[in-house]
Amino acid sequence: MKWTVLWNIDAGNDLTEMWINSPDKSALTSAANRIDAQLAHDPLNTGESRTDDDRVHYEPPLGVLFTVDALDRKVYVVRIWRVLARD
Repeated sequence: MKWTVLWNIDAGNDLTEMWINSPDKSALTSAANRIDAQLAHDPLNTGESRTDDDRVHYEPPLGVLFTVDALDRKVYVVRIWRVLARD
């Protein structure tokens, strides 16, 4: 069963700004799509747990902080930032 993934306005605006200013728009688009797919499929096993229902996940060149509402099967992307890829 799929989960509903919702991006808060600040995270969505930050992703848009990163995309507009990025020299590699396809890398950001691919990472954002992978994040959406992973969170819609299995958010409780994606990334690392933090406080309460918060989790963090890295999908270079992006990192996201998200909250899982297991009762409603919803995932809220709260924050997004750029990360460096590891070699």
